Amino acid sequence: MSAVSLPTTYFDDVYRANEDPWSFETSPYERAKYEATIAALPNAKYRNAFEIGCSIGVLSEMLAQRCDQLLSVDASELPLKAARQRMAPYKHVVVSRMSIPSEFPDNQFDLIVLSEVGYYLSLRDLEQARQKMVEHVEKEGHLLLVHWTPFVPDYPLTGDQVHEEFLKMAGEDKPLTHLLNQRTDKYRLDLFKKK
Repeated sequence: MSAVSLPTTYFDDVYRANEDPWSFETSPYERAKYEATIAALPNAKYRNAFEIGCSIGVLSEMLAQRCDQLLSVDASELPLKAARQRMAPYKHVVVSRMSIPSEFPDNQFDLIVLSEVGYYLSLRDLEQARQKMVEHVEKEGHLLLVHWTPFVPDYPLTGDQVHEEFLKMAGEDKPLTHLLNQRTDKYRLDLFKKK
């Protein structure tokens, strides 16, 4: 477990080498995971949603159809050109460069999605990000986490470690209620509601 989050330059290098390095547009695995992500959302519509780690915007486009407003961000500017092009028809979506947790929007959200991002953070940065997410999700709002679970040597944390940190905030006398856990052999999904 690394004490340092992966720097933005790591992602810049990945996107310089390949515009869609994780095959978000073409992978049947990614498509099925995104469909499960959208299906896990309890509300038919969200007023104001925040997506952390939008990459080239494939999941963003699916989320846009369930949100009145959506802010989708990524730490690297390079994939955001593709994300902005993809999201151009959706006037209620803002795509921005933002590096969590050092940067975080002031808004309150009724949905925050953290998908395939948490394990890039050090434990300390994840704890800060978690605190900000809990503070910025409205009462009765949802927090949805989806992460790859197999070990990746480059990453400071595993997907399971990320989700376990959020589970520490759920339960009696805690700010979150744990609503749902789904697990496949490759990823896990956990849904929380703010009390």
